[in-house]
Amino acid sequence: MNDMLRAALATAARGWPVFPLRPGAKNPALHRDDRCPRTGVCSDGHVKWERRATTDQAAIVRCWSHKPYNIGLATGPAGLIVVDLDMPKTNSSQDAPDGADNLLALCERAGQTVPATLTVRTPSGGTHLYFTAPDGVRLGNTAGKLAPLIDTRAHGGYVVAPGSTTTAGIYQVTGNSPVAALPAWLLTLLQPPAPRPLCLRMPGAVRTGTAARAALDAECDLVRQAPAKQANNTLNRSAFKVGRFVAWGDLPREEVEEAFQAVGEARGLTVAECRATIRSALDSSARTVRARETA
Repeated sequence: MNDMLRAALATAARGWPVFPLRPGAKNPALHRDDRCPRTGVCSDGHVKWERRATTDQAAIVRCWSHKPYNIGLATGPAGLIVVDLDMPKTNSSQDAPDGADNLLALCERAGQTVPATLTVRTPSGGTHLYFTAPDGVRLGNTAGKLAPLIDTRAHGGYVVAPGSTTTAGIYQVTGNSPVAALPAWLLTLLQPPAPRPLCLRMPGAVRTGTAARAALDAECDLVRQAPAKQANNTLNRSAFKVGRFVAWGDLPREEVEEAFQAVGEARGLTVAECRATIRSALDSSARTVRARETA
């Protein structure tokens, strides 16, 4: 039994669904929609990585016996919230705070201690803190919402599981505490704001969100399928197009940012690249969007 297979089985044994990532990398090894054979599990339509993730031991053995894939852990189906504490980029100031420093400062401001839970060290020197998701609460991914260089992965997201390797090193458990429940004060910070009446800048009645969400899904698929060298440009164009629905009040900006952030990172862009491109595109779209009845 190879090391990756052993690690994949150990992850699944916790009840955490896994799926293959490319060997030595962080992006999914599964086929894209444009290359889907529409057979097997995809016979009724393309099945994406989150639904392909599994805890079935036989399926895991078949997959990881084929190649030493890295291991993707689908956080939403696993019932997990993973707090990702990143390191500053190499061209940043040497004394720039990292994600762990920012979390410590966040805890101090909240009058809380840094939660003790299962901790994974990433090859870049960052940290993943694993928490169980609260019952009845569905959280999405966030990027920098808690503080700079602090992201979270939940529904629609994944993390690279322990035992996986890159050229920089191995994802390794360093704090083997039990997985703690997400602290209530962190949950409060991560929950979206309560709905409030929308003050639209554009005249005309607000349509239902069906068409807007269909457009968001379609543009996210374009980003997923973009050639590697065109990923950032595609992300920019797609976010700009969806920006009109934000300006019209059909979609919350936070929802759009999180959806594009997830697909951009899955396509191989960095957290910072995605965040800057998405915000710039949405801001530009808001400045130039036409009134609904003339669009």
